[in-house]
Amino acid sequence: MRSSRWSIAVAVASATALIAAPAASAHAGSAARTWTPKVLNSEVVAPFHLATNDGRLYVADGGTSTVSRVNGDGSLTMLAQGPMPGEVSGVAKTDNALAYTTLDYTTGEATLTVKRGSKTMVANLTAFETRRNPDQRVHYGFKDPSCANGALGDLAAYTGQVDSHAYAVTRWNGAWVVADAGGNDLVKVDDNGHVSLLSLLPPQPLLVSQEFADANGIPDCAGQRYKFEPVPTDVEVGMDGMLYVSTLPGGPEDPSAGARGSVYKVNPWTGAATRVATGFAGATSVTQGSDGTLYVAELFGGKVTAVRNGHKSTAAMLPGALAVEYGNGHLYAGTLAPTDDQGNPTGTGSIVRIR
Repeated sequence: MRSSRWSIAVAVASATALIAAPAASAHAGSAARTWTPKVLNSEVVAPFHLATNDGRLYVADGGTSTVSRVNGDGSLTMLAQGPMPGEVSGVAKTDNALAYTTLDYTTGEATLTVKRGSKTMVANLTAFETRRNPDQRVHYGFKDPSCANGALGDLAAYTGQVDSHAYAVTRWNGAWVVADAGGNDLVKVDDNGHVSLLSLLPPQPLLVSQEFADANGIPDCAGQRYKFEPVPTDVEVGMDGMLYVSTLPGGPEDPSAGARGSVYKVNPWTGAATRVATGFAGATSVTQGSDGTLYVAELFGGKVTAVRNGHKSTAAMLPGALAVEYGNGHLYAGTLAPTDDQGNPTGTGSIVRIR
């Protein structure tokens, strides 16, 4: 029931059916106007995150463990290679720096790398998580785990474990902010590589239905609440100076327990987190348009959803929607490659411009 580390293997295996579905036209928040996504590139495998700067588009491809610039003709110019086996998951670009997050599958080490010209700074997020483990006093699972009758082992009730998966990054107030999908938090990294806690996100409670309880072998737990981990998947700076964070619901990250993904607004000065939208089927990325509209990539919903004044609407039907980014006056998205039954890619994903 717990899965705080959201890796490419989980994403690919869970999204196969969605990506195999036929492509559909896009609607940018209104049935009165139809938008058709334009494919810019179809060489990527798992474009976890996109970034824009100075009219250019950048992509972190977890499938190839690379960071690349998307050129005007759609071709890719590789700027950095991540660990192999491993992944690059997050990317941010400023006028003089390229930042990206990585996870080494062999060592389990999660890092933030920042390149400025010939200089490179590497911050070890796993070392910070091991030393601090910010959610070590947060209780997940059931308040009374006896209902599970041992079926879930130590997952019936537990406190936060040491687990780091530096998944997304953005630049804020002269520092880097990293969404750690394993640590369930946002951490701040200064330009010297010092890591500190910015915000610990709240648990995600689920009222367990009888159907869900029966399916997971815990029939006596129906009617009780299970607190899942929040699993942040993206962080973006909003027009109001606040941080906007998308989260997966912990546990089953597919829709088997309902569409439970959320978006939080986090005050970067206090760390206080307020949920501003929920009900997403796999919220893997978030961005904000020039008019304040939030856009959320729903991996398991196969679409990009617009959120404005608390109201949700479909901005684009996009099977395998994995990343979304507003910049250069455009809304961009990335889709995941199709896979076989073992989760191995059988084709490529894409980078598209929605509007």
